[in-house]
Amino acid sequence: MSIDPILNKALNGERLTTEDAVKLYESDEVEKIGAAANEITKKWHPEPETTFVIGRNVNYTNLCDTYCRFCAFYRKPGSSEGYVLDDEQIMEKIQETQDVDGTEILMQGGTNPDLPFSYYTNLLKKIKERFPNITMHSFSPSEIFKMSEVSGLSIEEVLKELREAGLDSVPGGGAEILTEKTRQKVSRLKSSWEEWIECMKTVKKVGMHGTATMVIGLTETYEERALHLQRIRDAQDETNCFLAFISWTFQPGNNGMKGEIISSEGYLKNVAISRLFLDNIPNFQSSWVTMGPVTGKKSLDFGCNDFGSTMMEENVVSAAGTTHKVNTNEILRLIRETGRTPVQRDTKYNILRRFDGEATAEKDFVMQN
Repeated sequence: MSIDPILNKALNGERLTTEDAVKLYESDEVEKIGAAANEITKKWHPEPETTFVIGRNVNYTNLCDTYCRFCAFYRKPGSSEGYVLDDEQIMEKIQETQDVDGTEILMQGGTNPDLPFSYYTNLLKKIKERFPNITMHSFSPSEIFKMSEVSGLSIEEVLKELREAGLDSVPGGGAEILTEKTRQKVSRLKSSWEEWIECMKTVKKVGMHGTATMVIGLTETYEERALHLQRIRDAQDETNCFLAFISWTFQPGNNGMKGEIISSEGYLKNVAISRLFLDNIPNFQSSWVTMGPVTGKKSLDFGCNDFGSTMMEENVVSAAGTTHKVNTNEILRLIRETGRTPVQRDTKYNILRRFDGEATAEKDFVMQN
């Protein structure tokens, strides 16, 4: 069956159905799907530019009682290999980020049952006192649910207090695949798909935005992928809670889980289908961290308008044996090789600087692990 009628629907501004999405997943015409997604991206972002943010992941603890099967990063509470960074270590990491003109800290960790809620609010206050211009894009729904559990506060109360303490936006980690079938298989103790969605809606209710994510290769079906996209789109229709969408692939190293190894082509197809289906989310980030810089560059022709974060430090994906490193000037080069102008943004996609011509970053870094 030809996929042309489905692609034409999307190009004409009509909404795709989950049945349409499944047919696209079943198709091997990846280049054609990518070309349609690229046209949709141009409607959202007509200028030949690609944005990126200078930021750092700070994984403040690896102690976690959720025990996701695909995660090689976590350690059980009480483990001799577990850690909680002290405040000064975190401050040093943020200072290093600010020193290279970084603007975003993606602070995430395990669901550590031994950290009181006051740990998070006190830490945020200290960070904002010392670094008022740094954006704290931090704490996924899983961590927020753990904060609710240890404090006895509702999700809304937790998010309000976090915002008052200095939280600016919430990353969409922990979505994986938003169906109970897959979640029960790979992350049984994690919040349900309904809870994840409700948390992200509440993020917007208390005055912040978040991002939506998707992990493929967890042995989910095409129907489950389509349902995941439908649930993201429905939540966005209702609350406009997502500024961006990011998908990445299951990483098989060091975790003992037998998932599906997704090829570069499979990742690019997923990006393109997502762009066609999610007609209400403006920004799509490339996942060069899992797929590598070459595929990251290709994704800019398959629906992505953003190269994501420079990610000065990353520990979760690298724990699974995948380590791709790029610095700011390499990002500039990769974007330029596609014929686009690199543009530095902040977390809310406000433009900070356009790197016209051969301009490079005056301050640069080497990604650390």
